[in-house]
Amino acid sequence: MILLVHTGEEVYEIIDLKTNQIVFNTIKKPAKVLFIIANKYKERLLVWCHISQKDNINFEALKASFHLKNMMLSYSGEPYLPLQIGYVEDSPFLKVNKTVKYPTWLMSSNVGAIHASQLLRFESKIKLNQPFDFVLNSIAKLGMPNGLLCYSEPNLLIIKNAEKSLVKAKNYQLFKFVKQHYKSVWCVLLLLNFMVYEKRFPIISFIRTLFFKNLKFSSDFDLEPLCEQEIKDVSIDVIIPTLGRKAFLHDVLLDLEKQTFLPKQVIIVEQNEDKNSKSDLDFIANNVWPFKIIHKFIHQTGACNARNMALKEVTSDYVYLADDDNKFDSNLLEKVIHKVQYFNFSAITMSYLQKNEVEKYNKPIQWNAFGGGCSVICSKFLNKISFHMAYEFGYGEDTDFGMQLRNLGADIIYMPDIKILHLKAPIGGFRTKFKHPWELEKGLQPKPSPTVMLSRMSNTTKHQLLSYKTNLFIKFYKSQKIKNPFKYYSTFKKQWQVSLLWANKLKENPL
Repeated sequence: MILLVHTGEEVYEIIDLKTNQIVFNTIKKPAKVLFIIANKYKERLLVWCHISQKDNINFEALKASFHLKNMMLSYSGEPYLPLQIGYVEDSPFLKVNKTVKYPTWLMSSNVGAIHASQLLRFESKIKLNQPFDFVLNSIAKLGMPNGLLCYSEPNLLIIKNAEKSLVKAKNYQLFKFVKQHYKSVWCVLLLLNFMVYEKRFPIISFIRTLFFKNLKFSSDFDLEPLCEQEIKDVSIDVIIPTLGRKAFLHDVLLDLEKQTFLPKQVIIVEQNEDKNSKSDLDFIANNVWPFKIIHKFIHQTGACNARNMALKEVTSDYVYLADDDNKFDSNLLEKVIHKVQYFNFSAITMSYLQKNEVEKYNKPIQWNAFGGGCSVICSKFLNKISFHMAYEFGYGEDTDFGMQLRNLGADIIYMPDIKILHLKAPIGGFRTKFKHPWELEKGLQPKPSPTVMLSRMSNTTKHQLLSYKTNLFIKFYKSQKIKNPFKYYSTFKKQWQVSLLWANKLKENPL
């Protein structure tokens, strides 16, 4: 490791931790020096810290956490960029849980690390005359969509003192960052949100950044372990909620039967709301399967309830959350188990496209979503999470489940090279029209749906929620009947309040 210690604006010292020797340097800008030492020590791990944290770095924890070359770690109690970045960023990477290793591109100069070979990919893309924190955030923001795995890691420090950011970005740096890393329209929306929700008018900061160009970065990062991971003898269970798809489910079981790595259990929760009905899945008992099948037949519909019932039956090391209308190759589970172990992942979501859909990604990346029918997770998390029943018959249960995983320290990695075909069976979704209580009310209907509102309230920052409100207001105007903008504005505010009311009711008393 090479340790760069700085005072904020200047380099204090550089230490080669292998020899414990001071590395000579005459340049004072930390960002410039980081790239200089990266060129000199291309296969070394670069660590930086503020002088106040020099004796507080947990190097053993750093080595344990930094297990892939394509990683970037950092930690600070508060981010460098102001919370208003939530006005433009709609992702789970802003509401950071500071007590666990959490995926985020929000980096800090307080303490952090990156492999020199990975840093050098940004050498021609980043202007190094900017503040050190600005440069670090820019590197992570550009790299994360291309496979650089970025985390807030509290274990970098021996004493978890939740050190506040020593440097905070001003409005000018915020607008500049947005202009360089997002589409230009987001600068306009950032200004609009400042004016609407804070009654502030940072016009000068907005104008000063008009002529900055958007930064382009297209280099992809490969998964490359820094040390050998132990490949253990593990097991996997599969859970499948199903409703009225006998033939499709049978085909899924046949695909599982052909697996080169067989599941230990397949847990099927069959639903039929008709109290007088009987199970339609005669092939479960009539066939001999190479795995144990746990079959539950219930008269309560709903994917959240069915998945939760199935998750309680899991006994293996990993669990594959599947759908009853997918198609996959015989080596799917073998590939999954190899990936999660070899790269030490806790949760992955696989490519789950319909026929003729084109995959957008070609490298594994930190996923901003979660697929309830195409994911594998480590079972050790199951005793602390579940699909929240407030989302039953609505939308948002997968998003919420993914956030629960992240808040336990389980990052979700999207693996585009592990493919499942989504057949999209014609009998799908909600088989009968479920009437939510707000649909039975007279008067204004909530906008957005209360389940969507609940997900936003629970899993995004205050500024992200307000930005969603602005964007929904703008987008919904085109499709609604009220064309008088003032009347529409008044109606929209009332619908938003109705949605907030019902979301809070769902939170307290799920369906």
